[in-house]
Amino acid sequence: MNRRTVLGIAATGAGAAALGVAPATAASAAPRAATPDAARARGAVGYGPLVPDPAGLLDLPAGFSYSVLAVSGNSGNPVPATTLTDGGEPSPSRYDGTGSFARPGGGWVLVSNHECGTSASQPVPHRAGITYDEGLRGGTTSITVDKQGRRVSEVVSLAGTWSNCAGGLSPWGTWLSCEENETRANPAAGIMKDHGYVFEVRPFDPKNPLNARPVKAFGRFPHEAVAVDPDSGHVYSTEDASNPNGLLYRWTPDGAAPTGYGDLADDAGVLEAMYVTQDGAFVPDLSVYAELGTTLDVAWKAVPDRDARTTSTRKQFDTASTSGTAGGAITRARKLEGMWWGDGGFFFDSSFARTSDGSAGQHDGQVWFHDPAAGTLTLTTYFAYTPDDQDTDPDGPDNLTVNPHGGLVLCEDGDGVNHLVLDDLMGGWAFLARNRQDSEMAGANFSANGQVLFANSQDPGVVFAITGPWKARRYNAG
Repeated sequence: MNRRTVLGIAATGAGAAALGVAPATAASAAPRAATPDAARARGAVGYGPLVPDPAGLLDLPAGFSYSVLAVSGNSGNPVPATTLTDGGEPSPSRYDGTGSFARPGGGWVLVSNHECGTSASQPVPHRAGITYDEGLRGGTTSITVDKQGRRVSEVVSLAGTWSNCAGGLSPWGTWLSCEENETRANPAAGIMKDHGYVFEVRPFDPKNPLNARPVKAFGRFPHEAVAVDPDSGHVYSTEDASNPNGLLYRWTPDGAAPTGYGDLADDAGVLEAMYVTQDGAFVPDLSVYAELGTTLDVAWKAVPDRDARTTSTRKQFDTASTSGTAGGAITRARKLEGMWWGDGGFFFDSSFARTSDGSAGQHDGQVWFHDPAAGTLTLTTYFAYTPDDQDTDPDGPDNLTVNPHGGLVLCEDGDGVNHLVLDDLMGGWAFLARNRQDSEMAGANFSANGQVLFANSQDPGVVFAITGPWKARRYNAG
């Protein structure tokens, strides 16, 4: 069942209450519980209880197993570190967002981000021709896996970048790696170039100098994740930022949809930020919504200066402390993190929101779906704020991916123990994996044939390939 079918069931089968919407203004908003019977739906979502892993790495349901593809050289890893095959150094730390690409002869190449900045216990080593800034330690590595799921090699494919967090796949088969940072050049501090860009990495050409060329057309801000519309060429990006909270952006090409970014001019296209309304009323903050099926209207407002030469892009619009800025009012959300294209649009999440961080409402996670053709935004997932128990229900969804077997897989980066979470998009969820290390889960993505789920434990740093009895789950509330 596709997303639209699921949402249709949520609206008609779970009751008309699923069509209810929360107030549009923060002052009068009162989040309400989601209406579908999550406990009943969970029986159709999961694969059963998680079995403790004797190796102490990753607990999975019975019938599932994992192989380890990479291990960073950080101290504290319970398994031996792997080494880079293009230099012999230990594998870098802080594996984060990851994309997988099928090899012509079988197997895959994984391009993995490393969320490292000016310091890291195991940085991404600099390599000639693919290092953007000699003062920085982030970047990507490319892991080759054979068709039996065994590690073949790991090489540096981008170096000298800052906090490569999430990213996204392009329709033409490249990985778009995002810097979650917006620091300007400061040679006195060893920072030689501006940061806050997206970089395009060729999975089968890891030493291509274009890997280290920033795509400046997409703007300079703390990029978290991106999703590309294969028809229109629009590129969407979440912003994980605070003071004030971040925005969701859309880049529009000048003409036809691009087929590659190698020759993209720095000043190409237009960058805009999402402006949301409900029944014509401006929505300043998405955190107030809790009813599954809530549908809002989306418009876009031009970013005055996408290069952020003097002012961060999110601060070029009205904030609580600034009025009359060039961009005017805009819609914000706390911790805009993962996003993934699927079914004619994209899913994205807000990891959590608290009134103490300036949000209008509190929650432990929202997932939204934007339908570009309809110009709408629909709430598909809501986790209520539960401060006293963060291990038995989901909190802090970060990276996410569309599950070819139905729904989504969410990576927890919350309080307590973190998991991979199956999400049926209508209130049902189940834990798919439990991280036995004190670390967030990251980088979840399926192989093209849907049989392997790749995922990462960020610290100390382990890359997994998960296999098991995948099958289509019964995504309904009956």
